[in-house]
Amino acid sequence: MSTETISSSTSAVKNKPKWLRVKLPTGKKYTELRGLVNKYDLHTICTSGSCPNMGECWAEGTATFMILGNTCTRSCGFCGVKTGRPESIDWEEPEKVARSIKLMKIKHAVITSVDRDDLKDMGSIIWAETVKAVRRMSPGTTMETLIPDFQGVERNIDRIIEVAPEVVSHNMETVRRLTREVRIQAKYDRSLGVLKYLKDQGINRTKSGIMLGLGEQEEEVIETLHDLRANNVDIVTIGQYLQPSKKHLPVKQFITPDQFKKYEEIGKELGFRHVESGALVRSSYKAHKHIE
Repeated sequence: MSTETISSSTSAVKNKPKWLRVKLPTGKKYTELRGLVNKYDLHTICTSGSCPNMGECWAEGTATFMILGNTCTRSCGFCGVKTGRPESIDWEEPEKVARSIKLMKIKHAVITSVDRDDLKDMGSIIWAETVKAVRRMSPGTTMETLIPDFQGVERNIDRIIEVAPEVVSHNMETVRRLTREVRIQAKYDRSLGVLKYLKDQGINRTKSGIMLGLGEQEEEVIETLHDLRANNVDIVTIGQYLQPSKKHLPVKQFITPDQFKKYEEIGKELGFRHVESGALVRSSYKAHKHIE
């Protein structure tokens, strides 16, 4: 275990280090898109999640949208999304999302969702219809779909494969040992299986992401990177976990920039097409570059 990596392995760390300071988003493109979001009441994860990279991504024509409501059927210990009984499906949502993307003139859209274990298809039909609607309204826009595991049901995953987004992503979120604590209703091997199935069925670019600072050991992070490459995942993002509220899992450590750089180098040596590794990296960070 690297002493540089671990600030505290037993208790929460409260004071954020200087490398986690965020600059306020600025620039003509950001101001223009912010105006559109406010005027038309458009919903993006960028704004609702106060993403630290919002200004940078918007300047490059990338934005992230969440579908299937804002209430998740799962209760992951790291996630700030509300948990409970979701509202009924809005079958007009694919058109609404597509209109938002067209209005904002988004070049590369990242689409994600809550988990909908309450639905027979787990939301996969809305997923497919959203991709189709975006293609119809903005044929020049490329897409990344950051999907849930759909409980590993192949028919639901097949609906994503059939509409063939440029990138299909599913996040591991953490290392094997911490999965039960961090992702209560998820399974490490099931997530790997989803990523493998996507690749085996012809998806050109698959992607996954992990958060650090939850108490993982360096060797466990490296093991997860090996597992992802063993299942032919092309792209990986590695970022710092930050606690959404006092009800969520505490931050056990703040990972240093040098350690993030080390993981980036390891990832490149393993053969990933792209590795984004840094404290402020999130799943959609520099997503437009992942289709190059």
